[in-house]
Amino acid sequence: MLENIPLSKILFLDIETVPQYPDYQLMDERMKSLWDKKASSILKSENDDKAQITPASVYEKAGIYSEFGKIICISTGYFFDGCFRIKSFYGHDESELLYDFSVLINSHFNKSDNLLCAHNGKEFDFPFIARRMLINGIKIPSILNTCGKKPWEINHLDTMELWKFGDYKNYTSLELLTAVFNIPTPKDDIDGSQIRKVYYEDNDLKRIVTYCQKDTLAVAQLFLRYRGENILEESNVIYV
Repeated sequence: MLENIPLSKILFLDIETVPQYPDYQLMDERMKSLWDKKASSILKSENDDKAQITPASVYEKAGIYSEFGKIICISTGYFFDGCFRIKSFYGHDESELLYDFSVLINSHFNKSDNLLCAHNGKEFDFPFIARRMLINGIKIPSILNTCGKKPWEINHLDTMELWKFGDYKNYTSLELLTAVFNIPTPKDDIDGSQIRKVYYEDNDLKRIVTYCQKDTLAVAQLFLRYRGENILEESNVIYV
């Protein structure tokens, strides 16, 4: 039961990702060829005029694939001393931010009774982080490494999965769930579809960090509502 989990044992998180290159034409030929193959599966699912869709035109979607994207921000949140503390790791150097994030995990959230929690984390955030750590030569913290583990040994919570109650037909967005639970929306400025533009064209990483932090807080608020508890007051949220 969720109410039996000590909140101090959970690290809430959210990540923001972008394509590795600002533009399709800047990719080296090997990766461009591989993206063309990947894009072919994307093209099959598009409903627009196929003549107007090319691997270059769908390259903005590359950020959601760990082989072609990179992480620019990981925002984490944890309950401590009656408050919810939010700490973000961000920057243009993915290797550096991943290493710093791994230090936090290994120092404070890598025990057998710790848990990670994200919205759609099992399908996106957790595997994306683990894969990018491998690519960057960073040892994956045990809590993130699912290799060889039985399902009940994987300490991952997913607020989207918890909402399904065994129903696997539909994706339910964090934005929708915050609305139905009357939680302040994290999408009051930008949304995920705008991250690439804000990063590469507007050069506004801080705006993305703020957005990512709002998502992390929203995941924690949603988890509290799942437990039948009141959401956090703004005065109890601390940015460190």
